[in-house]
Amino acid sequence: MRDDVVVVGGGLAGSEAAWQAATRGAKVTLYEMRPKEPTPAHKTGLLAELVCSNSLGSGDPASAPGLLKAEMRRLNSLIMRAADAARVPAGAAVAVDRERFSQHVTQTLAGHPNIRILHEEVTEIPRDCVSIIATGPLTSDGLAAAIRACTHEKSLYFYDAISPIIDADSIDMDRVFRASRYDKGTADYLNCPMDRATYEVFYDALMKAEKVQPKDFEKTPYFEACIPIEVMAERGPQTMLFGPLKPVGLEDPKTKTRPYAVVQLRAENAHGSCYNMVGFQTKLTYPEQRRVFRMIPGLERAEFLRYGSLHRNTFVNAPRLLHDTLQLKVRGTTFLAGQLVGVEGYTESAAIGGLAGINAARGLAGLPLLTPPPTTAHGSLINYITTCDPQHFQPINTNYGLFPPLPGRVKDKEEKRRQIGERALKDLDAWIMRSGLS
Repeated sequence: MRDDVVVVGGGLAGSEAAWQAATRGAKVTLYEMRPKEPTPAHKTGLLAELVCSNSLGSGDPASAPGLLKAEMRRLNSLIMRAADAARVPAGAAVAVDRERFSQHVTQTLAGHPNIRILHEEVTEIPRDCVSIIATGPLTSDGLAAAIRACTHEKSLYFYDAISPIIDADSIDMDRVFRASRYDKGTADYLNCPMDRATYEVFYDALMKAEKVQPKDFEKTPYFEACIPIEVMAERGPQTMLFGPLKPVGLEDPKTKTRPYAVVQLRAENAHGSCYNMVGFQTKLTYPEQRRVFRMIPGLERAEFLRYGSLHRNTFVNAPRLLHDTLQLKVRGTTFLAGQLVGVEGYTESAAIGGLAGINAARGLAGLPLLTPPPTTAHGSLINYITTCDPQHFQPINTNYGLFPPLPGRVKDKEEKRRQIGERALKDLDAWIMRSGLS
């Protein structure tokens, strides 16, 4: 076995992984194929190049993304150091000067005595070392084939077909009913019933709603199993009634009749704190999702923890394939990080990269591997991607719906989030101290 940690991919996740491993004493070899092998989205050969936006999301400590950033700072994150150094005015958002940000990351890693950077393409998962694969949504064809061979083809995806997730507390439970079709099994779904008039108004709004126009490299073929809801609607007014909105096998207990249409919500986690809109993957813009989907009975005040989307991506079925230490179950010396594990967003990718780097360095040194408490933003992400139902796994960004509930019910939303944040930072600090990471 080689005596270094090999990190494949120099995006935000790979850069953070290399930094965390190197600062904990590990020798690191970081492979980034750019600029020798370009991608359709990147423009430079710099590490941690931001592609789609210069924003890393909210920095508000009262928000879930802001809480994740606060945790990363406590873990000495390079990505957050670079973001703070290159920050530009953007209200509560952490927006950066892209070039300064990437230059900061590149120069810091290039100057670290434990890090060697090689601009070469890697097409196989290394077998003779501890490795971290962090190649992101534009993973090269060669390496994607190697991941597919290692993890089995059905557990590797090349596109996101994501339905919105809604905060359970924002659902009007008086307007929905709990049931499964034909009363088979337990009543696992919340059902939003529509009469004909309501459905027709919803259908008309859906047809006229504004859609996101994909970049050339993001264009993906539609698969029948994940077709956007608005594309389904374009096939005719009745098409959705034979798809995700079919009312067959469901009876509204209030009217004792079958609704004209039904939108089903499926619990996204064991806590029942958030629900997925079944079959509602979409390319509507975020404002249009809020406007149109709030026309559904019971969702008039819906708070969206994640919006729907469909775009180019490469990710594995993490609950089937990964331990909560981010190791592949089939190969314990290989860690995955970033969007490959099924997280969405720059900050989330970097955070997961950091954890992979910490564990890779510990594994190389023969130390026990670590998983942060599920009450933290880091731990709630890990818990979601490794324990949710693999049959319905979809990539996720950090949100309050992923956190375990507080011991007592707190009705005020802002107070609830404040208490979740305080608990997260307290538990993270204790974990850092207990694990010797400080």
